[in-house]
Order: sequence, then structure tokens, then C-alpha cells
Amino acid sequence: MDALEQLVELRVRALGELANIDDVRKLEFWRICYLGKKSQLSVALRSLGELPLDDRKNVGAGTNRLRVELESSLEQKKQALHEAKLLSFIQNDDLDVSLPGYPFPVGRLHPVTQIIYEINDIFTSMGFQVLEGPEVEWDYYNFEALNIPKEHPARDSMATLWIDREKDSVQRQMLLRTHTSPMQIRFMERVKPPLRIVVPGKVYRYEATDATHISMFHQIEGLAVDRGINMADLKGTLYEFARRFFGENRKVRFRCDYFPFVEPGVEMAIDCAVCKGKGCRLCGSSGWIEILGAGMVHPEVLKRVDIDPEIYTGFAFGMGIERIPMLRYGISDIRLFYGSDLRFLRQF
Repeated sequence: MDALEQLVELRVRALGELANIDDVRKLEFWRICYLGKKSQLSVALRSLGELPLDDRKNVGAGTNRLRVELESSLEQKKQALHEAKLLSFIQNDDLDVSLPGYPFPVGRLHPVTQIIYEINDIFTSMGFQVLEGPEVEWDYYNFEALNIPKEHPARDSMATLWIDREKDSVQRQMLLRTHTSPMQIRFMERVKPPLRIVVPGKVYRYEATDATHISMFHQIEGLAVDRGINMADLKGTLYEFARRFFGENRKVRFRCDYFPFVEPGVEMAIDCAVCKGKGCRLCGSSGWIEILGAGMVHPEVLKRVDIDPEIYTGFAFGMGIERIPMLRYGISDIRLFYGSDLRFLRQF
């Protein structure tokens, strides 16, 4: 019997056995027997080199055609067995097709990310542009250009996460940014007034973790520079933000404060949502929670970027984003945002 006749006999035997299979395990055994590495079909392909040249071409083509046919028949048989099993379930009432299916898990945005998007939407509707900046920053942009003196405690190694590198000068030291304010300088170096920007992003502080503090958190910085901007513009902008984000009934308080890059400076606080102003752990028993620092841009900061403070003025503000949902939803511990507890995260 020549090779082509053997292929015909193999085809008849394989398809005949396949037609009688009614079980998935038997089907797998059939696949190994006729399509596996040690099957007669594989042996025939490996032995082509022993055949005369004229027979080699015909036998090789016939072997490949048979393999394709068997593989196609195998897939059809798998589908037929699957459909037969499903039909059996339905006929025997083992499967109630009227029942709802299993819920498919759907991902969602982290609550902090949701808040960032919402804050961005509020400020963009007031004419602000959203920017992003590098998280690894130069000392110049993070401190010096923002009028923060060299002896300021924020520059101490116990407050800031410095990057170990070969220092070619004091001004070229690198750190993980402690706020998103460096983008004020970077943007004003490239774009001249009028300008309005907000800069959300991660910031880093070398500090102990507790209910209201964490070493990595998110901050959003705002800046507006134009002719004739004054404190009333700052307060109006922040009042509008608080009204649209927290609602009409929340109380807002401004108090004088000091920040090196603004003059004068203020802090904005909102009444505590947990204790309703009576005092609790979250608000430090004061009834108020500071949500941002703000003020009029210091003239020295404007001079650093070649903007004349006699012609232009501006305001700036910065807020910790995690505190915003804590205030809105009455969350008493900032660590919950980064604890990976799905029972907490699925509430948002």
C-alpha cells in the first residue's frame, strides 16, 4: 500500500471514529491520536524526506489537506458537543434561562481621581486651564523661585524627600516636589499674562502618617495673573468653588496666614461635616477644617519670571485634594483612600 492510499484509509478511520464520539474526554483522546505529535499524520509528515521527489510533493500536499480537514472537523465536533450539553441542561430543567446572569465586575475611578476631575471641571468653567508638571523637581522651582528662603524649615531633610545625586551646585538639588506650585514658575516662564491655571498632581512630604496626614497625597494649585486682580477676585473665586462643590449651606471662613510666595496670605476653612462644628478628631476639636492656603502672588515671585508687579497682580491657592472628599462625605481617616479596602472604595 503506497503513502496516498494510507492517507485515504487514515481519513476514513479518523472521521468514522469522530462521528461516534459523544464525550469531551473521548474527543481529546481522538485529537491526541490523530493530530498529536506522535500521531500517524505527524509521522507521515516527518517521513516525507524518505520518499522519491515526485511522490514527496503529492504526499506532502495530501497530508496537509488531511490535517486541515481533521482540525476543522474537530472544531465542529467541539461546538456540537457544547450545544448538545446546553440543550440537555435546558430540557432537564437544570438551567433556568430566565434567571439573571452573574454580575460582571466593572472597574471604576478611585474616589480621589473622581474628585480631581470634578474640581477641574469647576475651575475650567471659570476660565482656568488644567496643567500637569513633573513630580521630581529642582530645588529652584520648588523653593527658591517661590520666595522660600534657604533657611526655611520646609527645606530640612526631616520635612522633604531629597533625591540622592551628585550635586553640581546648591541650586541643582533634586527632590520629590512638596507641592504643585513649581508649575506656577514653569508656566509663567513660558506664558505671559493674562493667565489662569490649575495644576493637580501627587506631592510628597517626609512626615508621620495619621488620620489626617500621609507622606504621599494629592494637591491642586491655582494661579491667576492679570491687570487689576485683587483680594476680592480671590475670595470670589474660592467662594464660588465652595458653593458649587460643598453646597449652599456649608460655612466658609477666611483667616490671615503666612506663606512665603504670597502677600498677603489667607487660609480658607470649612465647617467640619463630621461633628457639624462641635469638635472631633478630624477637625482637632475646632469645628473647622482648613482646606487650602491662598493669597496675592508675592511681587518677588513675579519678578523671578520677568513680570512687572507694578503692572500685573495675581492670586494663588493650593489645597490638599484628599481633604475635600473627607469633608464632603464625613470620612475621618485619610488612610482609607489607600488601604485597598473594596468595601470602602465601592461606595464612590
